[in-house]
Amino acid sequence: MGLLYLKRVAWLVGLILLQVLVLSHIHIGGVATPFLYIYFLLVLNRDVNRYVLLLLGFVLGLGTDIFLSTPGMNAAASTLLAFIRPYLLHLFVPRDSAEDMEPGLRTMGIGSFSGYVLLALFIHLFTLLTLETFSFFNLGTLLLKVVGSLLVTYGCVMAVEYIRKDSRRTHAEL
Repeated sequence: MGLLYLKRVAWLVGLILLQVLVLSHIHIGGVATPFLYIYFLLVLNRDVNRYVLLLLGFVLGLGTDIFLSTPGMNAAASTLLAFIRPYLLHLFVPRDSAEDMEPGLRTMGIGSFSGYVLLALFIHLFTLLTLETFSFFNLGTLLLKVVGSLLVTYGCVMAVEYIRKDSRRTHAEL
């Protein structure tokens, strides 16, 4: 049990550091930035206590905000995602699945997992980039940034998920 918490803390810290040190400095075409740190919330077990989930979402966003000097924008978007995550999982996970299921390609399949990730990322990125812009004056640019960041982040999430899936299979074969 303690090892699981240690792994989660390592993922949390690792994803925040990856985001602030590398990914936040990538701006593809001036409109697309990968926001991989949110992967932490996406793949937490389904049975995580709601209050713990909200706290983890806030801590994840706040940790990113502290290093990027963004005044609470990531914390707000991550907390919102943590709040709606159980409802999103309810949409994409079969009712008869285990309560302690970890959302992923292996447990949900490519279609359900992709739908879940795309909807969660859209909500998170739309919230984050709207707070960053703080205006709907240039809605076209905002939507271009949301869609561009969504596609890049989705690609990163799926790459990490495929790597994790293959590493789990390799460990199981040993």
